[in-house]
Amino acid sequence: MGGLSGLVVGLAYGARATARKFTIACALLLGAGAALADPVTIAALGDSLTQGYGLPQEDGFVPQLERWLQANGADVRVLNAGVSGDTTAGGLSRVGWTLTPEVDALIVALGGNDLLRGIDPAASRANLDGILQAAQAADVAVLLIGMQAPGNYGPDYKAAFDAMYPELAATYDTLYLESFFQGLTDISDRPSAMRTYMQDDGIHPSAAGVEVIVDGMGPTVLQLVERAKGP
Repeated sequence: MGGLSGLVVGLAYGARATARKFTIACALLLGAGAALADPVTIAALGDSLTQGYGLPQEDGFVPQLERWLQANGADVRVLNAGVSGDTTAGGLSRVGWTLTPEVDALIVALGGNDLLRGIDPAASRANLDGILQAAQAADVAVLLIGMQAPGNYGPDYKAAFDAMYPELAATYDTLYLESFFQGLTDISDRPSAMRTYMQDDGIHPSAAGVEVIVDGMGPTVLQLVERAKGP
């Protein structure tokens, strides 16, 4: 009986040890899975609109976009790479250190200050091209946000400026949104929208305006998140 009892105890101990090893292995696998499921990190490369000019930090574009994405099920972190007054040349000069190894996706929203300075669209296009080349080399998914020039620069300037965004988006196979202000421009009562959603300078959105902008842009950024995850 002692031999049989010892055998039973040995089998039970072996079963417990095997179960314990299995539990540890599962925990290790789950831990590895969690490590692989890090949040998607998006860098928003832009000017004062991206930076959140005139607003408390929590009301700016980047924090509001991050909250919107998370509320809509995306595990993301959005980095603020907006510099007030920046041009496409400024964006190109700092895209290298913006695209750190942690960055999975890039929003490019530049060109408004080029317009204000009347910079040659050919120069702006070359700068944007350089930014997109850098993102491509880093294997980073991109959302390029366009804009339209006013008519006071003449039809040739407007045609060249307006065309560079969709053409570059097609060349580099990026996601594309026609305007940073698309959510606001969809409002039919433009004068009312300007009063309600813009700061007194008429250039930068209020906190409520940013909320509308993010609502309009958010679905496209969700597509960017999916691209960043890969197949």
